[in-house]
Amino acid sequence: MSTLKNSPPVIFYRYEASPASAKLENVLALKGIPHYRVEVPMTLPRPEITDQLGIGYRRIPILAIGNDVYCDTSLIAPAIEHHFSETKGFPTLFPPRKDGGKADTGMIKALTTFYVDRPLFYLASRCLPYQKFTPEFIEDRSKWFGEPMNVEAILLKQPLFKSLLSSHMSLLEEQLVDGREWVFDTAAVGYGDISIYSVYGWIIRFRGMREVLSVEKFPKSFAWMGRMSEFVNAKREANAPTIDKIQANAASKLIADSASLQSSEVFFDSDEAGLLGLKLGDLVSVAPEDNATNYPTTGKLVGLSRDEFVLQLRGSAVPSLRCHLPRFNFSVRRSASKL
Repeated sequence: MSTLKNSPPVIFYRYEASPASAKLENVLALKGIPHYRVEVPMTLPRPEITDQLGIGYRRIPILAIGNDVYCDTSLIAPAIEHHFSETKGFPTLFPPRKDGGKADTGMIKALTTFYVDRPLFYLASRCLPYQKFTPEFIEDRSKWFGEPMNVEAILLKQPLFKSLLSSHMSLLEEQLVDGREWVFDTAAVGYGDISIYSVYGWIIRFRGMREVLSVEKFPKSFAWMGRMSEFVNAKREANAPTIDKIQANAASKLIADSASLQSSEVFFDSDEAGLLGLKLGDLVSVAPEDNATNYPTTGKLVGLSRDEFVLQLRGSAVPSLRCHLPRFNFSVRRSASKL
């Protein structure tokens, strides 16, 4: 594996069937970032994260940059953009428009966080062949959602979910109808394209979806998906020699050994803390608000901004690390637990 000079190690925790992992893999490939890769199970338990790192957050992927571990792709992608910026010679995730206009960075982040990652992904995920999944998988996802999954009820509603997904693809078709190459008419592929493709490029592979989302109904969308497939495959192939697959123990050691390489850019906004009734050094728990709400991450609050919570915590294999979690769609509360 070729590494970047003067840069902490990048460690990508993923599993093969995860569309969010595929999205992050495409981000890393677009950027051309050398990294280590740790394969984790599709279902809990994941002791390589909960025990070795001390992180309660259960969704995948997560990404470590040195001793800083980032959770949720909505936070991971901007962190990658910041650490591996254009000024350091990396392609940007937010290219300018072809007409010379500036990038719609804020709107692309908002679209991804509040539309693609939630209502659009939810509909796509409800179109999966749940009748073929193992009882262990269904039980795991029931714990994720905090209630039993009624597979029969989901299957009965799949025609509705597919119809609604077709309505959503019509919005993509409308966006592309003027013949633009990329969704936001940018000079190159950007994070908006990668995010939308992570849903449609994933769900279209399942049986029965091409009858609903067909090239005859959505020719512009399928042409765009073809361009995206060609792009990400080429980028992944080019980046493959820089990827090193390692075991969790080795990954934990890399994170532990990078304690001196922690980013110095963690910020604590006292005004925001005051609004939340928090102060620097509080022991807090942070958890998602939409699903996996019963899997909090607990640590000492060392950073707070409009974008993120930063917790100092420890695991069985890492004496100290900083865990970054998003502000959007996450909640925080003081914790009675002890580290």
